[in-house]
Formats: sequence, structure tokens, C-alpha cells
Amino acid sequence: MNRIECQQRTNRYSGLKVTVVGDFCLDRYFDIRPELAETSLETGLPVHNVTAVRCYPGASGTIVNNLAALGAACIWPIGFSGDDSEGWALRRALKALRGVDLTHFATSPEVNTFTYSKPLLIRPGQPPEELSRLDIKNWLPTPEALGNQIAASLRLAAEKSDAVIVLDQVDLIGTGVITRPILAALEEIGRRYPSLLIVGDSRRSLADWPPMVFKMNARELGLITGGPVDSIEGVKMSVQALANRNRQAAFVTLAERGIIGALPDAKAIHVPARPVRGPIDIVGAGDSVTANLTMALAAGARLGEAMELAMAAASHVIHQLGTTGTASIADLQAAFE
Repeated sequence: MNRIECQQRTNRYSGLKVTVVGDFCLDRYFDIRPELAETSLETGLPVHNVTAVRCYPGASGTIVNNLAALGAACIWPIGFSGDDSEGWALRRALKALRGVDLTHFATSPEVNTFTYSKPLLIRPGQPPEELSRLDIKNWLPTPEALGNQIAASLRLAAEKSDAVIVLDQVDLIGTGVITRPILAALEEIGRRYPSLLIVGDSRRSLADWPPMVFKMNARELGLITGGPVDSIEGVKMSVQALANRNRQAAFVTLAERGIIGALPDAKAIHVPARPVRGPIDIVGAGDSVTANLTMALAAGARLGEAMELAMAAASHVIHQLGTTGTASIADLQAAFE
């Protein structure tokens, strides 16, 4: 793909409407200046002085960040936050993004806002150093009424969407957005709108999900196949089998080895990753791939073209340190000069 071809594909992005249903997280960065360290008079323990707090939408919110950077016409986040300070910060961060409509985003006092708090040591002339993370999660099942509300919102948004992205980010089954009622709604939507692009990604497994475009990494592929698949040819065979089974495209990302994708009844394609240029931060790279694959396919790109765009975006994102990065259309076009 060259710059002209990239421009032809990405010119269509501004007309696309995308629904993102899944687990939305507050990514909260605490910038710490080590030279300002103190010792607590009360406890004798070190005090880390924070000089800046930066809040971004994370998990499914990272996908929304990338869709906004790509200029989508409208983005409907479908998920929930708690009625807490973290939820307020998450909703404010989402609302600040271009094209985001929070009509279908729920707030509930019965849940916590999924939050990653990330302390970073900031030293002049050095990459940020992340310390141990502090997480806020939900440990109880998502309330049934909240799940039903989300399923109803998903059905409404899907009617007017060009694509739907589904992201399951929680470790404990049933404590997030993607519960059985949501998967049932997705199966119903797939039958009702067979031409609607639906892309699914789960950190636990896509094995029991209804047919849709599967996107996963090598570890997640192993959860479906029952064991690790290490070789490029082995991954190609597994991806092709998934595409044939679901009658939908399937993708597996392989970190520094790139991405493999397949359409039903067609030979799987491998697109290598781009070379690394100095220090990297891989946080958010997988979500940028999901967003870029979806936008490209929804805009009519061929499979290989969508994968090339996704690899260009991931390369740009991993070179943004100490933040969950994004890639704009201008960034993509520059990558194909």
C-alpha cells in the first residue's frame, strides 16, 4: 500500500458510525518526580510526590480513543461506570473525544468504575518508569437489570451503525459488560443484520461467542485451540479454520511477528510488523489494531489493506511512551510515504 491508496481508504472514515460495547476503564496516570521524594514524618515511609494526574478512557475506551483519532462520524460507547469519582472522570474523558455520543452509556451506584491507576517515575531524558499498578474492579456479578439495559441499548445502536466492536476485558466471568444477555443480543443482531460488521475481542476466550469477526492474540488463540500455536504456518491454519467455521474474517496478532488474517474459503495472509525504532510501550497496541481493522473493513478495504493499516497504526502507538497512544489519519498516511 502507498500513500495514495492509504488516502483513498481513509477518506471514507469520516462517514462511519461505530458502536463500541464492552468494559470501559479509567486509565489514570500519576506522574511522579523522583527528585521531590520525601519521607513521611508519621510513618517513616517514602512519599512519592505527584506533579500531574492524567486521565484517559481505557480498555474499550482505548478503542474509542483510536476511532476518534481516525475521525469517525459518530461513536456510541455502550457500557457502564460507577456513580463514583472515577466514573465522573471516565465520562468526562469520553465526552471530550470528537464524535462520541454517551446516550447509551450507563451509570450505576451498584458497580465500581473499572480503573487502572498507573504511577510513573518521570526522569528528564529517560522513558517513564511504571511502578506497581493499583486496580479497581468489580468482584460481584453485573446486576441483571444493568445487563438488560445494556443489551437494549446495544440493539438500538446497532440499527444505525456501520460497525460494532465488542471487547471483553475483565478476568472474572460475569463481572463486566459482556455477559450472556449481551452475547445473545449480539447473536440476534448478527442474524437480523447479516451485512453488519461485528468485531469481537476477549482476553479470556472467544470460544463460546456467536459468529462474528474474531480478533485475538496468540495466547487467546491457544485458549480456543486447546494449546499453543507457535509457527506462522500453524497460526495460518488455525485462523483459516476459524474463518471457515464462522463464515467471517478472523485475525490473530503476533506482537513483533505481525498479524495473520483470513477470509472464509481463502488463503490466510501474513503481514509483518513494522521495525521498532528505539524504546517502546506496548500498552494499547492491540486496541489500536482492533479499531483500525474495523474502520478499514467498514470503509471497504480489502483484507490485506486493512491489516497493513492496522500494523502501521500499532507501530505508531507503541512508540508513544507513558501513555495509551493513538494514530490519526495523518499518522497513517505518513507511514506510507
